[in-house]
Amino acid sequence: MQRRKFSRRSFLETALGAGTAGVASLGITKDLFAQASGPIVIGHHCDLTGVISSWGFWHDKAAKAAVDIINQGGGIAGRKVELATEDTESNPASGARKLRNLIQRSNAEFVIGSVHSGVMLAALPIATELKTIYFSTGEATEATGSKGTRFSFRTGTDTYSIAAASMPWCVENFGKKWSIIFADYAWGQSTNQESKLFIEKAGGQVLASIPVPLDTKDFVPYLAQIPGDSEVVLPAFIGSLSVAFYTQAKTMGLDKKAKMFSSSASLESIDPGDIQGAAEGVYFFENFPRMLAHKNDPFHKEFNKRLGIDDVYCREIGGKRVMDKSHGWQSWEDIFAIKAAVEASGYKGRKDIEGVIRALEGMQMKNSLAHPQGDKIIRKEDHAGVIDCYISRVENGKFEVKRRIPKEDLLKNMPLRHNLSSLPA
Repeated sequence: MQRRKFSRRSFLETALGAGTAGVASLGITKDLFAQASGPIVIGHHCDLTGVISSWGFWHDKAAKAAVDIINQGGGIAGRKVELATEDTESNPASGARKLRNLIQRSNAEFVIGSVHSGVMLAALPIATELKTIYFSTGEATEATGSKGTRFSFRTGTDTYSIAAASMPWCVENFGKKWSIIFADYAWGQSTNQESKLFIEKAGGQVLASIPVPLDTKDFVPYLAQIPGDSEVVLPAFIGSLSVAFYTQAKTMGLDKKAKMFSSSASLESIDPGDIQGAAEGVYFFENFPRMLAHKNDPFHKEFNKRLGIDDVYCREIGGKRVMDKSHGWQSWEDIFAIKAAVEASGYKGRKDIEGVIRALEGMQMKNSLAHPQGDKIIRKEDHAGVIDCYISRVENGKFEVKRRIPKEDLLKNMPLRHNLSSLPA
């Protein structure tokens, strides 16, 4: 079948026009702003420095790219978009102060949030107090769970949905005896809790849950605690902790004794080839396939192009950085979700925030340049993102998808636990 050829303009019109079903058109217009009511300020609570700065770099770049596209198309409801960014320093206390700056000093009307779970959880009470929608990108499930509010949303997965999507298949195919070894902070703790729940639900058993302090460099004492009859090991670390874990685990021959499965977070912004094959053969949960070949469509390809990354390794073209592909898309897509909800609700100012919340609750988004990760919904009741998910394996230094979990299957496996839509705004 002959492929239709797109001009740059017609591609953007088609790509963005399909962005959000039943909400608002995202078509390209002239680079003019129809209303004189001033810009809409979107805050970015971004982890530019600190332990998770390798991710924050890409969240910042993706957010700026999304705002550029939207402003080229006439902004949001005819108003120019301004992006105000504060560095959380990957620190909950600093992040809390910076969020107040965004909302009270920079007048951010909506905030796309931190990917650091500790920062994210510290931010939610402040966002709620100041009646500002906060899109969480960290994975601790509490943000759309026990600590969620009417103002907390996410388009991606959390530790609850990751476990719900992956554990039934993993327990059946990898083994029933598991050990979990995790970074001892919000995300690691949440990963341990939710994974254990779904491993046991699938008929498996967790032999050991091993917390590891964040300043650990020598993993030998913790690796020694993994029971010898473990069939599967689930590590939950990020950044330098991940590098240390995989390197030392391989040196001790753990990969020869048990299968390993982890969230993509534990190898985000890391090319497996850069750690001398220490993660070779490890299985990972992915929110968005790192390789274009496993979701090969023009929207994914254009997203890669605009972020300046290659289509195989997600490495910065002309540089050394590796994108956090399974998380970095959210700062892009969250801005487009805000655009759609603002335009659907007729939002003019803060007094209209209830309408934006209602537009986001149950929002359906279609695969497009606005939503290059793919079709998804924000579940009305708990504000959780429901997306297609993937289980991949590192083979010859590349992420090869082995299983796709459709969002419909994920939805069946994650029963509703909290109803945030019933809370007051």
